[in-house]
Amino acid sequence: MAVATILVVDDDPQIRRVLHTALTEHGYGAADARNGEEALEKMRDEKPALIVLDVNMPGMNGLETCRRIRATSNVPIIMLTVRDAETDKIAALDAGADDYVTKPFSSPELLARIRAALRRATNFSKEMQVIQFDNVEINFNLRRVYVGSREARLTPKEFDLLQYMVAHANVPIPHTELLQSVWGEEHADEVEHLRVFINQLRKKIERNPSNPKYLITEPWIGYRLRLPQ
Repeated sequence: MAVATILVVDDDPQIRRVLHTALTEHGYGAADARNGEEALEKMRDEKPALIVLDVNMPGMNGLETCRRIRATSNVPIIMLTVRDAETDKIAALDAGADDYVTKPFSSPELLARIRAALRRATNFSKEMQVIQFDNVEINFNLRRVYVGSREARLTPKEFDLLQYMVAHANVPIPHTELLQSVWGEEHADEVEHLRVFINQLRKKIERNPSNPKYLITEPWIGYRLRLPQ
C-alpha cells in the first residue's frame, strides 16, 4: 500500500523537524519546504497527498502559495498561523485551504486534522469513480463517457477539462482557472482555445449544443457545469 506523503511548508526549521518526526512515526511519508516557491517545486516532485502550509513566510506567503496550488490541484491543504482572527481564517479558506490550525498547536491535534482531511479526500475520490446525470455517465477510472447507449469519444484534454468541471460542479469557474488547471499556467490567457474545447464537449454530451443544458457560459467569468441537484 502506498504511503501518503505530507508536505510541510514552514520557514521555521524547528516546526519542520518536529512535524517530520511526528509524521514518520505515524506511518506517513514526509517532505518539507522552507517557502512558497520551494513548495511549488516540491508539489511537482513529491506529489503529496496533503499539504500543511504556514501562512506567514518570507517571499511568497501562505495565502498566495495556497492560491497557486489551487490553480492546478485539489490536494487537501491545512493552513498554520499564529493568527486567530476570524478574518484571517476566512482569508485562508477563501484562498482554497480545507482547514485551519492556529499556532501553537499540538501534534496529536494536527495529526487528527490530517487524518480527517485525508478521509474526506479519499471518500470524494471514491464518489468520483462514476457519476451519472440524466442520460450521461462518466467513468473516471476508465476515462470514458457515455451518452445514452453510445460512447462519446473525448480527447484526453477534453476529458481532463470535463473532470475538472465535475469536481467543481454548479459553481462558475473562471477562464483562467480552467486554463491553468487543465493546460498549465503558461496557457492562462488562451480563452479562445478554451472556448473551442467547450464547444467540442457540448457537441459530444449535450442534446442541443446551441442551447446547452450542462455546460453553461458565465458571461465575463468563464463556464459552469450545471448538474441536477
